[in-house]
Parts: sequence; structure tokens; C-alpha cells
Amino acid sequence: MHADQTPTGRTSPGGRGGNRAAVLGSPLGRSLSPTLHRAAYAAMGLDWSFEAVECAKAALPAVWDSLGEDWAGLCLAVPLKRAVLPLLDEVSDLAMDVGGADTVVFRQGRSFGDHAGAHGITAALRQAGLEAPDSAVVLGGGAAACSALAALREVGVREPVVVVQERTGATEVEAAAGRLGVSVDLHHMNELQRLLRGVAVVVSTLPEEAADTLAPAVAHSGAAVLDAVYSAWPTRLAKAAGFNGSTVVDGLSLLLHRTVRQIELLTGRTDVPVAVLGRAARAELERRAARETEPAGSGGTLF
Repeated sequence: MHADQTPTGRTSPGGRGGNRAAVLGSPLGRSLSPTLHRAAYAAMGLDWSFEAVECAKAALPAVWDSLGEDWAGLCLAVPLKRAVLPLLDEVSDLAMDVGGADTVVFRQGRSFGDHAGAHGITAALRQAGLEAPDSAVVLGGGAAACSALAALREVGVREPVVVVQERTGATEVEAAAGRLGVSVDLHHMNELQRLLRGVAVVVSTLPEEAADTLAPAVAHSGAAVLDAVYSAWPTRLAKAAGFNGSTVVDGLSLLLHRTVRQIELLTGRTDVPVAVLGRAARAELERRAARETEPAGSGGTLF
């Protein structure tokens, strides 16, 4: 199955005739997937359930074997995207190239793995008017950076610069670049200021704190910025770029587009209401922020 295909030939909306789906990974405490999927299913008139299932890498085979005919599919978080590949009957070209499947669809007794993360980045860039940047810098060398390479290839950037703290931590992104057919120029973080000169877009796949110290250099470059962080928004990186007048793409936009693609794959429908998902996500993030600021003794918990 190719990356741009949605599984077809179902006898009912669910992959195995079922209506259960879940996100698997560990830790999942702050995952917005249940909020987004439940909001979408309700708006689409689907009587589906969506759960968050804590699952460590070692437990995945047992959890996989326990899934019954009522399961339509799964969304996979860290650290399961690569670990699931040997369990699948079919894998899309994109998932193979990126090195992981973040969406699994069950259909007629078979499992199909695909990758929606790159679609999320591509759609977020295009929504912000970044249809064809001529150059890009990717911050970080992990799984999210692999998705970024695939997305940048889609918008025409085939020679991105990847900046990492340690070259030993970039083996994953280098391997993905080879499979994707892009040429990666790999550099250390201490070269960042030079590398940012004249660049069109910076894609940060770093955790919020890790990108804080890089904010001034990125902002001064004038490049558009996509920051994959969706909680604690705006990040210091986003604020600095925004103050400098740069285009800023938030991680929530990326997340919404990725989720839309996952729901399309799971349900076979293309009428996923992204506006409904956006409202649900923002309401949940506001709820969490309010609970985190409750005074001690208020009885509030984070989740």
C-alpha cells in the first residue's frame, strides 16, 4: 500500500468491522489523541470509542495479540512506531522510508501500517503559505526529524540541513534520509548561527526546553519557524520569531493535520472536521492549564 492510499474494500466503517481504536505508547499522560478522536467521531456521527493505552515497547506483542475483531485500528506514539513494523502485514512506502508507522488499520483480518506525521507537517507548512521553501534547517535528529525530512521533500526541499547536539544521535535521521532519497547536510548545534543565514524555514523537533537557548539565533535569521511543541504554547522559540516578524507555525496545527490523516485512514472517510478538532484541542489545553495553576489543597489533578 502506498503512502497516499486509504485502505479500501471494507464491509463496514471499521477496519475489522469494529469500532474501537486507541493510541498506544508510554508515557501518554498529556496525549491529546483521545480528545481529538472522540470529538471527530461525535461530529461525524460515528459510534466509535477511542482509548489511551499505556504500552511499553516490550509489552507491544502481547497487547497486539490481545486485540479482537472489534478493533478498527491504532495510533502509535513513542516508542512503538518502529517496534510495530515487524508485526504488520503491510506497510506503506512512506512508513518504511521514515522508519516507523504511527497509524495501523485492521481490515479483513490483516493489518496495514502507515505514517501520518509527515502529512501533518506538510499540511501545516502549506496552510501557513510555505508552499515551496527553497531551503530548510531541521533542529534535532530523532523520529520527528525523520518525519520532517519526508514533509520537506514533499514541498521541494531535498537538501535540508540537520542540526544535532551529538552526531551519534543522528544515525536514525541519516538512515531515513537515504531511504527518502534526500541529501542531508549534518552539523553540530554550535554551527547554527552560520547555518541559518538566508534559510527559508526552520523546523524544530526539539523539546521546548532544548530549543530555548536557540531562540535568539533563529529569530534573528528571519526564517519562518515550525515548532513541533503544541503544549506550553507559545514557546520561547515561537515568541522570539514572532517578535521579529517571522511566520510562525505552531505544533497544534501539525497535530491537527496529523490526526485528520489518521482518522481518514481509520474510518475511510474524508470529511473529518478539522475546525471541530481545533476547538476541542484548545479547550482541553486551557482546561489543563487551569488545573495546573490551582492552589495547593484545591483537590485538582493534572489529568
